Amino acid sequence: MPSHPSDSDAAAARPAIGVDLGGTKTEAIVLAPDGRALWRERVATPGGDYRATLAAVAGLVARAERDLNLSGSTVGVGTPGTATAAGLLKNANSTCLNGQPLQRDLSDALGRPVRIANDANCLALSEATDGAGAGAPVVFAVILGTGVGAGVVVHGRQLEGPNGLAGEWGHNPLPWADAGDAPAPPCYCGQHGCIETWVSGPGMARDHARHTGQALTAAQIGTNAAHGDAACQATLQRYELRLARALAHVINLLDPHVVVLGGGVSQLDRLLVNVPLLWGRFVFSGGLKDPVRTQLKRSLHGDSSGVRGAAWLWRSAGTAG
Repeated sequence: MPSHPSDSDAAAARPAIGVDLGGTKTEAIVLAPDGRALWRERVATPGGDYRATLAAVAGLVARAERDLNLSGSTVGVGTPGTATAAGLLKNANSTCLNGQPLQRDLSDALGRPVRIANDANCLALSEATDGAGAGAPVVFAVILGTGVGAGVVVHGRQLEGPNGLAGEWGHNPLPWADAGDAPAPPCYCGQHGCIETWVSGPGMARDHARHTGQALTAAQIGTNAAHGDAACQATLQRYELRLARALAHVINLLDPHVVVLGGGVSQLDRLLVNVPLLWGRFVFSGGLKDPVRTQLKRSLHGDSSGVRGAAWLWRSAGTAG
């Protein structure tokens, strides 16, 4: 019998459109099959207006296809939340999206199937496809920013589960807690001491203020530490140890070949050196001095990883359930 190309095979042979639906800005990109960006545009996200948001995405896709003389391109969309089993978006900080059948409504608006994924999953897919984790069998990619998210890609496939929660690392408790972690900060999710409350940018700033009384951003702390500020250096040392503990927990559970760091906090160069020096004491080795082989890398595509990963949603070999 003749073989028929799969959807992913067909998608790999033509340009792909990706859309990163953010809280304040929405960006679209068209990628050639070899990963070259052929077109991109960014617009303001209509605040609090679901129908206007749908129209903004549809407008970006229409302009991309008009400018490049394309039609019927595949469209992938990265979102700030995840879909329930019923197809309704949840956990989005753009609250007008919550409870809405975003995938169905975008498909109707564009007249074609649309694939959607959490923005952290798009980061992971981008970096595993042609970024810092390209070629690695298992990639765990982290967003260290205003919040903390993560995604998992196994042999080129985005890992999903029945609850759409694969990679929700930030809402587990910080492991191996010590006296310096008390009291555990409250998290918006209703728990206390979540990883996000410690290793997000605001988490670092809050820890610094608690110890010094100074109100500085994570970027300011990094700059001051680089210029010899002892208090800021101490804050980064506490941060690095907490991040090492949090990632060691992932290594013990998932054993990824590469951990990729994205988001604003990932721009601190020292993390890539210091965290792997610290996580070994928490990674299970059965008492042997076996080195941790997991690599820690910064995202290759930076702020573009989310939108690029959205474009690759149709090229991935499906999802691993």
